Amino acid sequence: MPARRKKLPNIVFFGIDSLRADRLSCYGYPRFTTPHMDRIAQGGTLFERYYSPHIPTTSGYTNMLTGMDAFTTQVVALRHKGPLRPEVKTLPELLKEQGYNTTCVGFTGNAASRGFDTYLDYAGWGSWNEGRSPKAQNLNAVTLPELDRLVKEKAPFFLFMRHMDPHAPYLPPEPFERMFYHGNECNPRNHSMDPVMSFKPFRDFFATWMPPGITDKDYVIAQYDGEVAYMDACIQSIFAALEAHGLFDETLIVITSDHGETLYDHECYFDHHGLYDVTLHVPLIIRYPGKLPAGKRVRGYAQQYDLTPTLLELIGIETDIAFDGQSLLPLVRGETASHCSEFYITECTWMRKHGWRTPEWKLIEALEPDFHFKPPVELYNLVEDPDENHNLAEAEPEVVALLKARMDAWIAQREAETGLPNPMHHQGDWHGHEGVGAFTSSQQAYDTLHIGNVKQATRLQAGEKK
Repeated sequence: MPARRKKLPNIVFFGIDSLRADRLSCYGYPRFTTPHMDRIAQGGTLFERYYSPHIPTTSGYTNMLTGMDAFTTQVVALRHKGPLRPEVKTLPELLKEQGYNTTCVGFTGNAASRGFDTYLDYAGWGSWNEGRSPKAQNLNAVTLPELDRLVKEKAPFFLFMRHMDPHAPYLPPEPFERMFYHGNECNPRNHSMDPVMSFKPFRDFFATWMPPGITDKDYVIAQYDGEVAYMDACIQSIFAALEAHGLFDETLIVITSDHGETLYDHECYFDHHGLYDVTLHVPLIIRYPGKLPAGKRVRGYAQQYDLTPTLLELIGIETDIAFDGQSLLPLVRGETASHCSEFYITECTWMRKHGWRTPEWKLIEALEPDFHFKPPVELYNLVEDPDENHNLAEAEPEVVALLKARMDAWIAQREAETGLPNPMHHQGDWHGHEGVGAFTSSQQAYDTLHIGNVKQATRLQAGEKK
């Protein structure tokens, strides 16, 4: 008689675009943005120092859903060309081999989305002309019926949802628009938005979703926080459905993000540019009663590619894959204080840079000039200057040399281990402008890159709705 297969838990995975860890109230944010996700943290385990080392979306999700770093996946760019390497297995592929029924919501087209049984899409964008954007409710409208279907199947299920609410455009529905702001966002005496609307590559995009005549940066920041709170409220509907099915305490729930967001930080306005900690530091909360302690906060360092091996160990699936990441359960159990506390970081979105982060220092090195006219080398003391406002590269050349040597040694080690080149050095036309190649000056980058509709932006700024 064949051995009975062990009962595997259902997995509900919230992959949230552009969610900064420091914007969740359970991570210490003074605004009460996430009461429902806080409840998951209270009943599960929260990882305080969890980082997305390879920015942006394409590479971030690839790390978390493969357990591999950028050298193994060769994915670092937003506009990654071609599919994921066939040698790399994705989490849905691994779960399908164990009998899981897998559904993906809002994640088609990404290199790491390979292997799901079912793909569903929803409206996850918006503009000022269209009005307030109920992204999370749109997601719920397609997800809740699918959840009901999955529950009726005999197989365990893996439901992956890609939420877009904290990603620009920030257009939370009422009452979330004013939940964290009281004032006049178009006060003519306020000039905090002047530099934002003077940034030519993005000003037309901003004008398509920000209020005409906007002057106050705090209003836009409040819209981001409102998006987080609105999404949190909508996510409760998923939890309520699980409770109604009697599955809430039997389901492994994951909440995390592909990367953070720069709001009014580092002159990289309202998007995810740069290798600053506002883009690197993301939340990770896992709830699985009986397998993970409730209310546990883990202080050790971890990275996105640690997630897949963690989930596989949690549900008891063994593979012969040598993951680049490591299970986080030894940290949870107190057997290990931390995983690697210094690591290689990359960005290939609107800028192409890489660097090295330690608990004390952050080195950022430009691989070509960027459209923000940043210096080619940046160095920050993360202990004395955690917000990374004071570039010490010129004042501390010895530290720059030391960190660069450690970074270069790591790159050489990973190239030798994988037999593959550092993908950051092979990203021709990464910016989407065919035949341009690497930028030779910041001015060229500034004049070349652009997002948004000029004509629509002009009409909106003139107060016209169409």
